Order: sequence, then C-alpha cells, then structure tokens
Amino acid sequence: MDDQVFVLSDMTVEVRRFPTGPVIAFNGTTEWALDSLDQDDALWLPAEHQLRDLLGGSFRRLERVLGGFTAVVADGSGADVGTTAAEPADAYALALLARLTDGTA
Repeated sequence: MDDQVFVLSDMTVEVRRFPTGPVIAFNGTTEWALDSLDQDDALWLPAEHQLRDLLGGSFRRLERVLGGFTAVVADGSGADVGTTAAEPADAYALALLARLTDGTA
C-alpha cells in the first residue's frame, strides 16, 4: 500500500515515542482501523485558517484575481508582495513559504 494516499482528519492523535522512532497513534479507532502510523510517513496539510494564523501580522489581504487568488503579505521591509495560486489555501501556503525562506519571518 506504499503508493496509496490516505487523508486523516478530525481525529484525536497522540505521538508515542519508541526506540524505533515516533509513532502517531489514533485514539478511539475501531477494529480493523488504522491504529498508528510512523511519524515519518505523515504529512500535515494546514487548513486556510492555520496558514493565515502562521502568516500573523504580515498578512494583509486575499484578493480574487483572474485565474485564482493572491495572498498579499508584508515582506521583511514592510512592502506588500503577493503570491498567486488557483486556490486560496495554495496562495496562503506560497506566501508563508516565501516569508519563511526570505529570512525575515
């Protein structure tokens, strides 16, 4: 099942530490359900509100543009810059990535 992608959401999880590495355990799963997953096999995809929260005070606005959305944020110098993508969450993610990689975040 290595080529399969599963989406897990709205589940209570707990990170458990083992000698072989951290494991994400799913609390309250039923019989034959996924009980746990190696932390290295999991990827967190933040929701729009989480991305906005991570942008913090640098977030200015989200604009609808031809072909998508532009997330406008302040760069390290305080100037407004935008990142454009087809979906709002993707525009937020690109803006956050830019902030994290420009050395001013």
